[in-house]
Amino acid sequence: MSGRETIVTEGNQIIQTPLTKEKVADLKAGDSVLISGTIYTGRDAAHKKIVEAIDRGEELPFDIKDQIIYYMGPSPGKPGQVIGSAGPTTSYRMDSYAPKLIANGLTGMLGKGIRSAEVIKSMIEHGAVYFVTTGGAGAFLSKCIKSVEVIAYPELGPEKISKLIVEDLPAIVAIDASGNDIYEMGKAKYRR
Repeated sequence: MSGRETIVTEGNQIIQTPLTKEKVADLKAGDSVLISGTIYTGRDAAHKKIVEAIDRGEELPFDIKDQIIYYMGPSPGKPGQVIGSAGPTTSYRMDSYAPKLIANGLTGMLGKGIRSAEVIKSMIEHGAVYFVTTGGAGAFLSKCIKSVEVIAYPELGPEKISKLIVEDLPAIVAIDASGNDIYEMGKAKYRR
């Protein structure tokens, strides 16, 4: 799949990372996707450290340009497993930090739940998307993770930053780079 642009197969768009601006432009709210390649984990404590590093002009633990950050707090794997449960955490916890990361090149976020107006504004301005995946399906999602490497902030425990190699990780585009939001679209549908 390396080098392929986003394509459609069996109702899912296949996304091979890195998530370039061209790939972001092809994604629409409500699209089902399968993500393969390198993604990174990070929650609020790691986001705080990344934003502080940006503010100080320091080198980041990884180049966030054209990357996806998965808001996940993994559990340890049992013997023979790459990782334990690997479900999403609530995304709004990262909302105070996400606009700065998006402005610095982050193009994809993966979690669950709604996002703030400030995050959506930054996504529109800089060209980023927000994916959601199913909370409570961490055991299933862990099977899509082929390798895990801790790359920064190990002292944060489950909030450390890890580099994941994923294959066909299922998600839905919840908010696209035009600001279309499946949560708002759903509310509008039922208001009619």
